[in-house]
Amino acid sequence: MAAPAALVQYVVLRGDLARPPRSWPLGAVVAQGCHAALAAAHAYRERPDTAAYLEQGGAMRTVVLEAPDEASLMDLEQILREKGVEHLLWTEQPEGIPTCLALRPYPKDQVQRHLRNFKLLK
Repeated sequence: MAAPAALVQYVVLRGDLARPPRSWPLGAVVAQGCHAALAAAHAYRERPDTAAYLEQGGAMRTVVLEAPDEASLMDLEQILREKGVEHLLWTEQPEGIPTCLALRPYPKDQVQRHLRNFKLLK
């Protein structure tokens, strides 16, 4: 019997938010990722993969990637929508700034190909 596929939640944050001219504090940028990850887990809480991921507790695997700017984040959002990959785009309010998106937890091999062009957030 094959081992179950590793579940992972991908979070893609805009890196430009932390750099000039925006220069958001690190905590504000991290909060965007937290909001997106929690909102995606909540929105897709009925999916078996989401439930299994949350049951892992301290063994949950989250990968945080960087989108260089708003345009690249929105391009990814369009691709994910077209491919039927369930995700949530987080938009900071009241400013209306798209800051981050998070996929619901998926088996890594089902979604990794859509995220190849993004590097780990540094």
